Parts: sequence; C-alpha cells; structure tokens
Amino acid sequence: MNIVVTGGTGYIGQRLVARLRDRGDAVTALVRNAERAKQELPDVRLVNADLETPGAWTLALHGADAIVHLAGENVGARRWNAHVKQLIRDSRVETTRTIVEAIARAPPKVLVTASGVDYYEFDADDDEVTESAPPADTFSGRLCRDWEAEARAAESLGVRVVSMRTGMVLGPDGEAIKKLRRPFQLFAGGRLGSGKQWVSWIHVEDVVTSYANAISDERYRGPINLVTDSIRNAEFARALGEALHRPTWLPVPALAIRAAVGEFAESVLNGRRVVPAKMRELGFVWRYSTLPEALAASV
Repeated sequence: MNIVVTGGTGYIGQRLVARLRDRGDAVTALVRNAERAKQELPDVRLVNADLETPGAWTLALHGADAIVHLAGENVGARRWNAHVKQLIRDSRVETTRTIVEAIARAPPKVLVTASGVDYYEFDADDDEVTESAPPADTFSGRLCRDWEAEARAAESLGVRVVSMRTGMVLGPDGEAIKKLRRPFQLFAGGRLGSGKQWVSWIHVEDVVTSYANAISDERYRGPINLVTDSIRNAEFARALGEALHRPTWLPVPALAIRAAVGEFAESVLNGRRVVPAKMRELGFVWRYSTLPEALAASV
C-alpha cells in the first residue's frame, strides 16, 4: 500500500513508519523539515509540509491508499493559555480539515486520525466508558469532538474513517514515562492529587499494531478507544514504583499540579474508566495486557 503519514517524526509516528516499511508498504512522511527528518526516517519519502496551509505538499496525498494523521502540538509541553490552546486546536482541527479538503479529488481508501480519551466527561465512579459515550463540555472534549468531526467529513468522499481515542501511551523513552520516572528516581513519587482518578493506558507497541491494523482491516471504523485498561491513579503509582524499585509514599498535592500546569491539570487530576470495547469486539490481542508487563517494558 501507498501510505502517507503526518507526525512521522513523533514517538508513535517513527515506530509506525518502521512497522509499515517492514511489512512492505511505501511510506511518504509529511514533515516540517525534510532535511532534519532524514536521520529519524531513513528510506522514507519526505515532503515538506505546513499542514495548516494548503500548498504543493497536497499533491503528495494523491494516489495514497491510506493517510494516517498523527501530527499535533504537544498538549502537555507548556502551560495552557489562550494562545497555546489555539495552537493545540489549529494543529489538530484545522490540519485535519485541510487534509480532507485536499483529498477530495483523489480520496484514499482510509483516513486514520489520532484523538484522545479526554473526549469523555470526567467521572470518578466505576462506570465503564465505551465509544458510545458523549463528549465532555471541556476544552479537551470539544477539541476531540471537532477534530473527529473534521475527519468524519471524509466519509462523504467514500473514505473509511477511524479515530483513535488514545489513553496514556507507555513505552521506553516515551514522554509519559520520562515525566513520571524522575520524581520516583528522587524518592518523591506517589499518587497525583486524591489518587482516585482513573488512568487509561496502553503500551506503544500495541498502539502501533492498532494503527497498522486500522489501515488494512476494513472492520476498523469510527471512534476506537485505544487503551488496554484503566486503573486508579494510586494503583498506577504503586505499580510504577514497583517497576522502578522506588517507594510511593509522597503524594503530589492537587494545588501544586494546578500551579505547575494550569488548566491542563484537570486532565491529570481527573479521569474516566475508559474501556476498549471495540478493540475487544475486533478480537485484538494485546502484547502487553497487564500494567506490570507494560511498565517493565517501558522503564
């Protein structure tokens, strides 16, 4: 297959491109700086692209069998303010709109886009959240809703559309593990806030397999909860401490988290028990099906 990938230099993107190349697919990566991306994506066709602005790069989409859209501003890299939130939104919603408009003349068979479990309302109860649950009326909820809506517009062109509502991605050198590991290494690790909030997680290898499946398997359609399981934050902290051989005695107060990251703290201090209902229906087999296994392969 001829596959176009955005966000190919990212944590998931690099691994997905390698997997696609290994199985014999021809991959084109849309990147901001092709010269710099050569080291990260060897043996891949690289095209310079400003995804928020239509341009010559849109020709690279013509003839593609599949498009995987992973590009987007890092939501946790900076404290949120109006400017940062606009950058986050534009890098997801506007780029997806541009891509769908660009493929109108030569639609691919499938468009697979990222999304997030922050689509759903915060809920500390034990209720399981499946793909049929409504979106939250929060910045993150509206962002995911609008992001998916722009992708879904491609269905009118005869394109199969998949939106991957992804939880916390675990894996070696991943952003989540890097941020979580340091306080534990300093013997200052523990639950965040009350510790009662749900954490939905998945290992990066299972993420990559899911994306590869979504490209090829026509049963993958619509929103899919890209998670393995959900666990209380306090239990997650204990499991991470065990994997790092560190104690988990020092909780991080909610006030300190809010002071550090602002509005984004609500996504850290709240959660919901997201379950992979569709993945189970599809018969997906997780390589890392338990949290201890996933953490052992991540730290």
